[in-house]
Order: sequence, then C-alpha cells, then structure tokens
Amino acid sequence: MSTLVEDNPAKHRFEILVDDALAGFTAYVPRDGYLVFTHTEVNEKFQNMGVGAALVRGTLDQLRERGTKIVPQCPFVAAFIKRHPEYADLVAQGT
Repeated sequence: MSTLVEDNPAKHRFEILVDDALAGFTAYVPRDGYLVFTHTEVNEKFQNMGVGAALVRGTLDQLRERGTKIVPQCPFVAAFIKRHPEYADLVAQGT
C-alpha cells in the first residue's frame, strides 16, 4: 500500500492518497499565520488501517518543515498530538 499526503490549498485540506485513490483528508482554515484544523475524515473502506494516523503524521511533518503552527480543533488531530507529544511544539500558543 503506497500512501501520499499532499496539501490541497484550493480546498483548504491535506489529502491522503492510497494507491492513487483519495482515502481521506484533514480540513483547515488559515488564520493569522497558522492553520486551524477543523475536521478529519477517512473513507470508510480505508478505516482501521492506520490511514488517519498516516494522514495527520504526514500533514504535521510538512507543516513542521514550513514552520507553520496549528490549532487542533478537530478531535482526531488533537488526540493524535496528545498520543504523539513530539508534535506538541506545532500547536500555536495562546490559542
């Protein structure tokens, strides 16, 4: 299974492709120099396969490279960061 996480700025979301099929996305709203993550969705046929975690990990890795901070309003993204504290530095302070 090959996966690719890429930003789709036109739709304000990061998408994960599994074997070239859209398997899920995490939506964001740009605000004051950071991204507010509002919703994550994984296609039913890709659930319970680690696709959601791979999506969030790939998204956060790309944002770290860019130096972009986030606000994890989406419960899935917030729970991922809680389980993986190595990403806690990406959360915008005071938000």
